[in-house]
Amino acid sequence: MLNIIKDWLHRYLSDYEALVLLVLLIVGFVVVLTLGYTLAPVIAALVLAFLMQGMINCLERKGLPHLLAVNLVFAVFIAVVLVFLLLVVPLLWEQITHLLNEIPHMVRVGQKLLKSLPELYPGFVSEQQAVVIADTISHRLAGLGQWVLSFSLSKLPGALGLLIYLILVPILIFFFLKDKAQLLAWIGSLLPARRRLINQVADEMNEQTANYIRGKAIEIAIVGVVSFIAFEILELDYAVLLALLVGFSVVIPYIGATVVTLPVAIIAFFQWGFSNDFMVLMVVYGIIQALDGNVLVPLLFSETVNLHPVAIIIAILVFGGLWGFWGVFFAIPLATLCKAVMNVWPSVSDVGVSIDSRQDQ
Repeated sequence: MLNIIKDWLHRYLSDYEALVLLVLLIVGFVVVLTLGYTLAPVIAALVLAFLMQGMINCLERKGLPHLLAVNLVFAVFIAVVLVFLLLVVPLLWEQITHLLNEIPHMVRVGQKLLKSLPELYPGFVSEQQAVVIADTISHRLAGLGQWVLSFSLSKLPGALGLLIYLILVPILIFFFLKDKAQLLAWIGSLLPARRRLINQVADEMNEQTANYIRGKAIEIAIVGVVSFIAFEILELDYAVLLALLVGFSVVIPYIGATVVTLPVAIIAFFQWGFSNDFMVLMVVYGIIQALDGNVLVPLLFSETVNLHPVAIIIAILVFGGLWGFWGVFFAIPLATLCKAVMNVWPSVSDVGVSIDSRQDQ
């Protein structure tokens, strides 16, 4: 058994660069798992810096100095944030408040509908089952209301933390963009001189991650805006809130779209019932999801994500369970990192040949 383990270690870890790469990966995962929430502002700033670096590169190719390009892109970013805070957030707050006030009415309507099921489908649902289901939903929603109240009260002290985020993240973004070359040079000085494998993984991940973040931001914006326009034209209640949910649902491939369909369908049902308006909305919503999955995603990520759907789902479950929201958001880049490491890792045959040649000598 010891010989088997020793042979395995020789085969896979006899290469110096592979061993250094493995150590860096382990240290990186440990730091993320232990300090992930503490470093959340830094991570958020890195994501947004990746998002804006493409615009800076475009302006520099047109002849603008680096500092001027950074200042212009950063000014646009601050303007977008202010518009979101001053226009979108108040609308969201108003719609969320209105929705919470409407929940008791929705519960009463839902209870009446459940109690009418035995008359409509006597062979499938009994009166006792309908009453039990209605009471269970009522108790669950009552508990949900208490949880929302306690959650909002418990998060009041976190308002100061949110304010700190709003100050720290833009500052970090500016310096990440302005001093990118110096920061990369400093990181390179900490790494070993022999780092061919590290450079290969870093080059692939830099391109893949940047393209993924930019593509995902574009997808969120397009899906959210198109959903909002469709919901407004169809006069669906809470259009801003639902469009925001639909937009951000694309962060979680396959699963997000399925989950967000439920609130869209519930609100449409309580507004219109099983009417033609309800059917039209669900058809339009289905078309938006189909165009996103079959047209927009291949167009944005055709050269970025080359992973099997099963691998993507497993990555979402694993990294989401380890790291929460950021794990879900970075599930595909992290899975791509694992794939890149596997691609550049010295093959068993190559390492085995080098070991056998040394033994022959």
